[in-house]
Amino acid sequence: MNKARNILLVLFGLLAGFLTYVGISQRNSQMSFRQKVLRTLYPALMWITRLSGKNTTVLMRSGIEPLSSLYDLTVPSISGDTIRLADHRGRYLLLVNTASDCGYTGQYEELQQLQDRFPDRLQIIAFPSNDFKEQEKGTNVEIAGFCQRNYGIRFPVAEKGGVLRQTGQQPVFDWLTDPKQNGWNSLNPQWNFAKFLIDREGRLIRYFGPTVSPLSDDVTMVLGQ
Repeated sequence: MNKARNILLVLFGLLAGFLTYVGISQRNSQMSFRQKVLRTLYPALMWITRLSGKNTTVLMRSGIEPLSSLYDLTVPSISGDTIRLADHRGRYLLLVNTASDCGYTGQYEELQQLQDRFPDRLQIIAFPSNDFKEQEKGTNVEIAGFCQRNYGIRFPVAEKGGVLRQTGQQPVFDWLTDPKQNGWNSLNPQWNFAKFLIDREGRLIRYFGPTVSPLSDDVTMVLGQ
């Protein structure tokens, strides 16, 4: 009985210490408690999911011409402006479905670092979506504030919308997941923070699963070519 009680006390102490650490390390962020915990646990989550092989899919295709042009599409931005994909012809495009209450939300920071690393040859665009376990319940205004205040996001963010076909998929993700348009890929985002890489000629060349870090060699080696 004493041994069990001692174990419980140790576990309680560890939990209390973790919660204290979360409060101190994230004291200046304007996040919910859940978001603070998820941000703190992000490195551990990435390590565990990589180890388990979950959401680590990488698909590669080169030289396959799309059957319709991604550059014909425009994207309503979260601020009410219009993002014209044709304006980014000649640069790589990394299109990412995002969420504010996900274990992978810490990738916002890595995405901004990646954008800063390749400012002239890459354009990242985030697509907030509530499709996975309702992890993006905020309004466009709330999402924009969250991204700017907590992660300093400076790359374009689209208005909130569906990324899965059964949830009113927006046109960009319809193109990304329809081989009759993009030429080869039919895989939908597996979870929040799936990444679709478009080359400089508008061809879909990579799909990176949510567990693939934006700063991984899988991503940066392609952009460095």
